[in-house]
Amino acid sequence: MIQMDKPFVAIIMGSDSDLDVMKDAAEFLETFGIKYEITIVSAHRTVERMVQYAKEARSRGINVIIAGAGGAAHLPGMVASLTELPVIGVPIGTKLDGLDSLLSIAQMPAGIPVATVGINGAKNAAILACEILGIKHQEIVEKVSRYKQKMQKEIKEKTLELELKGFREYQKQKKRKF
Repeated sequence: MIQMDKPFVAIIMGSDSDLDVMKDAAEFLETFGIKYEITIVSAHRTVERMVQYAKEARSRGINVIIAGAGGAAHLPGMVASLTELPVIGVPIGTKLDGLDSLLSIAQMPAGIPVATVGINGAKNAAILACEILGIKHQEIVEKVSRYKQKMQKEIKEKTLELELKGFREYQKQKKRKF
């Protein structure tokens, strides 16, 4: 059993408007029983808080930081420049459907890497955080493995159903479920 007295993962975002996306990371971590902290840390409006937060994260027991940001999306890169912890950037879809955020997070200068997931990909960020934590914690590796096996099983079942029923009947049945 993993001993987690303190959160292993930090989920931060530049604004509370990002919470609709970033909650997906928190919910996924909860399903794996991984402690996290979640808060707002703006790279532009609370610079001193961001600096302190990033510099103290490791001493608080944080192993991975998931940082969501929209627009100019400076938060993940700025935090990555202040800590040696892995930072996973989540581009939030805003003005340019998130393309501006994606490019801002992905195009970091040499020496300041930020692992970047797809636009609004907070759940993938949480899965990646679990894979990173799995380097030290076999229990987390096993949970990730079971999760991926479950996805494979679901796709196999859907594939079989589609092939047996044909696409029209399959679509009709799927629409009725919603």
